[in-house]
Amino acid sequence: MLVGAAPDRRGTGTADGDERPMTGARAQTRRPSITLLAVLALACAVLAGCSSSGGPSGPTAAAAAKFVITIKDFGYTTPASVTPGATIMVKNQDDTEHTVTADSGNAFDDHAPTGNSTFKAPTKPGSYPFHCTFHPEMHGTLVVK
Repeated sequence: MLVGAAPDRRGTGTADGDERPMTGARAQTRRPSITLLAVLALACAVLAGCSSSGGPSGPTAAAAAKFVITIKDFGYTTPASVTPGATIMVKNQDDTEHTVTADSGNAFDDHAPTGNSTFKAPTKPGSYPFHCTFHPEMHGTLVVK
């Protein structure tokens, strides 16, 4: 019997149709497979946490970290300027959702949930005023050069 293993509380019936109690060698051969499944599930969870699911990682994170718009206390802090087509990271430090939406045209419109998000800067140099669609008092300007 495995040291510290809990007894099988499922009763005498098993999923494989064998009505004998799970004792002795049968119980020992079943428990390692349950342990193996638990280890595999944990490994999958760890690997999933390391994968990229839309958030910045690798080279994208390095590029995004160069240009950051920070949202804090319902205000924007912007970089002095960004390069055309650059990846821009938006760090929303408020406890509410915001947007980074160009005032005119469709140059950019980033839904900025709490946490980090990214978007691409326009490729044409210029000044791009923007606002938050949820909070009309929030304004900023993205300078592309």
